[in-house]
Amino acid sequence: MKDKIIEKAGELFLNLGFKSVTMDEIANELGISKKTLYKYFSNKHALVEETTSSLHNSCFTIINKVTNQGYNAIRENFEIKKTFKEMFKNASSSPIYQLKKYYPKIHEKTMQKEMILFTDCLKENLKKGIEKGYYREDTNIDLASQFYIYLVFSVHENTIENHKTQQLEQEVLIYHTRAIATEKGLQELENQLKINQY
Repeated sequence: MKDKIIEKAGELFLNLGFKSVTMDEIANELGISKKTLYKYFSNKHALVEETTSSLHNSCFTIINKVTNQGYNAIRENFEIKKTFKEMFKNASSSPIYQLKKYYPKIHEKTMQKEMILFTDCLKENLKKGIEKGYYREDTNIDLASQFYIYLVFSVHENTIENHKTQQLEQEVLIYHTRAIATEKGLQELENQLKINQY
């Protein structure tokens, strides 16, 4: 039952917002009493914390699934972005923006975990791209990953509307790729932009 609650709460939080969804609504959606809900979670804060952790794990699983497909480095980034776009397509506003505003401690804890996860993934992507000739050999992996992550997180934390977040994230990905791509990489970027029109 606990997993079902987390799954349903995650869906509602993403679609309607962390602030607006009440414990009553979650219980009603699941067809259970509030008493049953409180048996597993002492309060809404505890539920938000566990749900956020579960969403983080889902993101990690998604990224692993995409990186195991053997795509070139540039396509890999676009495939990851496409998968997340699908995952958050019904979100009315940026989940990270809401988390930062209404649950700052959970936000801080989540961002620390996200930073480690995405830094590791991005560094692997950069190494692969350099090896295969999509990114320039003189690319500073540490700096390139820090710049990209800083820009992406900044977009999510400071943009309310989810559709604007998606557009800005696309621009950040283009900017990041153009900054480090070889001729071969730029051709692949153009190819991906034709395929993934937003």
